Amino acid sequence: MATLPGKKSATDRNAANVSFKLNGRDVTATIDAQRSLLSALRDDFDVISPKNGCEPQAACGCCTVLVDGKPQLSCAMKASKVTGREVVTLEGLPEETRTQIADCFVHAGGVQCGFCIPGFALRGHALLEKNDSPSRAEIARDLRGNLCRCTGYAQIIDAIELLGRVRRGEGVRPSEPEAQARDPVAAERESLAGASGSDRNGVGQRLGRYRGRELVLGDFRYVDDIKVDGSLFAAMRFSDHPRALLKSIDTSDALAVRGVQRVITAADVPGERYVGLITRDWPVLVAIGEETRCVGDILAIVVADDQRTARQAAQLLKIDSEVREPVSDPRRALEPDAPKIHPRGNLLSRSALHHGDVDNAFGAARHIVEQTYATQRIEHMFLEPEACIAIPKTRDQGTQARGHEADASLHVLSQGQGVFDDQRQIASVLGWEPERVRVELVSNGGAFGGKEDMSIQAQTALAAVLCGRPVKCTLTREESFRLHPKRHPITMHLKVACDADGHLTAVRARMLGDKGAYASVGAKVLERAAGHAIGPYRCENVDIESLAVYTNNPPCGAMRGFGANQASFAIERCLDTLAQRVGIDGWEMRWRNVLEQGDRFCTGQTLDKPFGLKKTLLAVKDAYKAARFAGIACGIKNVGIGNGMPDEGKAVLRVESADRVSIRTGFTEMGQGFFTICIQVACEETGLPAEVFAPTTDTSADVNCGQTTASRATVLGGVAIQRAAKKLRADLNAGKSLADLVGREYRGDYACTYTSKPGADTPDPKTHLTYGFATQVAILDDDGALKKVIAAHDVGRVMNPTLLEGQMQGSIHMGLGYALTEEFPVEAGRLENTTIKSLSVLRAHQMPEVETIFIEEPDPETAYGARGVGEIGLVPTAPAVAAALEAFDGVHRTTLPMKDSPAARAILKPRKRPR
Repeated sequence: MATLPGKKSATDRNAANVSFKLNGRDVTATIDAQRSLLSALRDDFDVISPKNGCEPQAACGCCTVLVDGKPQLSCAMKASKVTGREVVTLEGLPEETRTQIADCFVHAGGVQCGFCIPGFALRGHALLEKNDSPSRAEIARDLRGNLCRCTGYAQIIDAIELLGRVRRGEGVRPSEPEAQARDPVAAERESLAGASGSDRNGVGQRLGRYRGRELVLGDFRYVDDIKVDGSLFAAMRFSDHPRALLKSIDTSDALAVRGVQRVITAADVPGERYVGLITRDWPVLVAIGEETRCVGDILAIVVADDQRTARQAAQLLKIDSEVREPVSDPRRALEPDAPKIHPRGNLLSRSALHHGDVDNAFGAARHIVEQTYATQRIEHMFLEPEACIAIPKTRDQGTQARGHEADASLHVLSQGQGVFDDQRQIASVLGWEPERVRVELVSNGGAFGGKEDMSIQAQTALAAVLCGRPVKCTLTREESFRLHPKRHPITMHLKVACDADGHLTAVRARMLGDKGAYASVGAKVLERAAGHAIGPYRCENVDIESLAVYTNNPPCGAMRGFGANQASFAIERCLDTLAQRVGIDGWEMRWRNVLEQGDRFCTGQTLDKPFGLKKTLLAVKDAYKAARFAGIACGIKNVGIGNGMPDEGKAVLRVESADRVSIRTGFTEMGQGFFTICIQVACEETGLPAEVFAPTTDTSADVNCGQTTASRATVLGGVAIQRAAKKLRADLNAGKSLADLVGREYRGDYACTYTSKPGADTPDPKTHLTYGFATQVAILDDDGALKKVIAAHDVGRVMNPTLLEGQMQGSIHMGLGYALTEEFPVEAGRLENTTIKSLSVLRAHQMPEVETIFIEEPDPETAYGARGVGEIGLVPTAPAVAAALEAFDGVHRTTLPMKDSPAARAILKPRKRPR
């Protein structure tokens, strides 16, 4: 019998021995009665396939294990309850079974960021054990306890279907060519046939996700799975009030707890206390005598021997505050007598665009519609909560206890979307030169823009340096809700005109965005909302103003779509009303107005390169016309940052050995499949097989290319890797082998520096490198429930069909939640929703059929013509659903989410199935 003693902190009470069978062996642990089974498995036995997404909420399914053969959520089960029982995780399944599961999920595309997938995989395995041939509906229903934010579930269901066929020995039917392309057996046959590296693994091929097997089986270590010898653990004490004057912090009770090493406050910060991606307005710790600005503010850091002790001691800190009335309405924030949230005032930014003569155009218009639209605050709901590890080192790389010495350095394991921004900001807080801080990306469990800003990286780094030991910090789900920025709620008042034939003649828009407490990238989000205010349509007369306003609400920042989603909902709804007045349908209204090559976009940029927007409209025309209750919307979204800021891609290929080439890049793998695309580009250019290449991201090489946002990674990183790989290929063509080239580095750089700021005084502005384009159709059934979504997108080039399908399915999933069920309400600066269940994110059994259609109209400036799809995927979704609902019940809805609709009611209160 193996005996592993559980950790016992000063806070443990009533500890007892718990004996059970774990993955086929008898084990015993000394565990406090209140500890969960999940905690025991991860901390005491290093079983990491069950992930902690929400303990103790039991809402995400990431922690699924088998107890006596039945799936159970281990975060909600006390460890003491498994005495004498059998617990099985993915680690304990037979190797043949593990291989089948991993291969099926990877080949079906049922894994993106991967954090939630072990839970799905184990639940799918258990389902097939009792029902070896379930229907898709039965699989979806069985998965209802598990949540995924990346995939949209379709490919997860594909994977479980494929796994069932493999286990039944059926193989793949000839009538299913798509499934055959994903079949592990078929893939193996292709491999044995001797296809070359580029033929099998290059651009356009269905190369399986990099490290996909590890992700599926839970073997991949995210930050919270990583254990460093000698680590301390940090817990943050958050503000109890959105706005309060911090008068004092009494640390005595916390310091008296056995196991507590230190309490850190603002007075301990040696460098800059304020950080920010663009504007330095966000304190890593609020100082005595300073006002808190939101409930996500951190007042102190408690460092202890274990996580539980740190968290419990943090609650013992005595905070003396003078509570003040928060400013929670952006309109109120703009009033002259409103309290100033920041010294310079409550208006963060104003973006304006003017073309033509709007007043004269309105005077001559045949039809005018004027309406106010409002979109809601949204939580990203990535499945992996924020975590960070900071490891102090000396010059000889040994862990050190003299963090103040000049030769000290720091190694930070971050899950952020921009490791170089993390490096810069952490160094500023420590008062160090950036070169002393090495930040390494640990590919994260989802982000969607929510991990662009630092969360607890600076605080964890500060704790490690001050304590002279490695420090780890992991947030709970509720803490994550408090801390990271959300999607901006925006109120938009539009006045839109057209002529008798439905051609747009004038648009006036006024947008007011609730920025929340800190700038983040909010000025840029509201800038993008303004730039996309008229959608992908021609209109020569525009007058647009967009404001980003500080409040004491949680901060808002980047989220998939980045302002274009909100703008799309408003303009597309106006087009629907104008179409009715003109007497044409939604498809015809858009066909008459969509941009074509040579037209001018809202920002003033002439679109002088070919694109396939009209092709996306044609692709959905018949389905839209044939449906009884259908809605349609088009979308456009910039790729890259642009707007006068440089867009750079940098990469270094280094020959590490005779059979390994590293790919160093500054962009983040966060589930979108970027590392897989890196390999495919390298394969395409060199002809080498995929297994040779190993992508990585850290700050040790000069590859700083900014945040991983707006599809920048695929488009910009693709060009950089392409250029570096061509240089390697030249040496290979000259007769050299990889063994001859060990130690050689090949650099690729790309920079788009010609973009101009919105409203710049230039006759031919170019605000962005390229754009994504889309048309989507939502179809309802006779009861008003969602039946199908058709998404036709011009992607420029399909880089990897399996990854692309998954990206689009996941985008639609997020877009449908945005349209119908999801919101993150805040009342007087306080969170109203603190659980995952309260967010109403769609589950597998709630998703309609999604059909994807990909148009390839290559952009001549990008790698292989790719446009990227990370942002555009859900831009048209909400307005398409709104139009379908209006076709069903005649109600013109102006506010998201549309919870009052029959489509939302069918999700939130499903009809009872007949017995």
